[in-house]
Amino acid sequence: MEDTQKKKIIIADDDHFLLDMYTVKFNESGFNVVPAVDGASVLAKLKEGDAPCAILVDVVMPTMDGFELLEKIKKENLAPQAKTVILSNLGQASDMQKGKDLGVDGYIVKANATPSEVVKQVRDIIGA
Repeated sequence: MEDTQKKKIIIADDDHFLLDMYTVKFNESGFNVVPAVDGASVLAKLKEGDAPCAILVDVVMPTMDGFELLEKIKKENLAPQAKTVILSNLGQASDMQKGKDLGVDGYIVKANATPSEVVKQVRDIIGA
């Protein structure tokens, strides 16, 4: 098992408070976090050569929603090795199905999980 010190993750969320909270929690757990406030930032980071082991994406973001972002990442093959996880408050079956159709590795509803539980679920998904 690879040392989590080397595990880079990108977290995309337009809610600065939540983005900061998850960044701190994952950093405390030994991850190298690259925060992003929107989909365009994530795409730019990936095109610049960031190679995360996981990308956590909120669905509700301005300009480009999380589903759109995941479609672009997949279509452009920007992070073929990365696990993709939707981290959103949208917990409807239709939203979860859309994530599944996009091939996400996990779907975490923020309201149903504490930050520590989110870290644990992401560790399980990436095998860390």
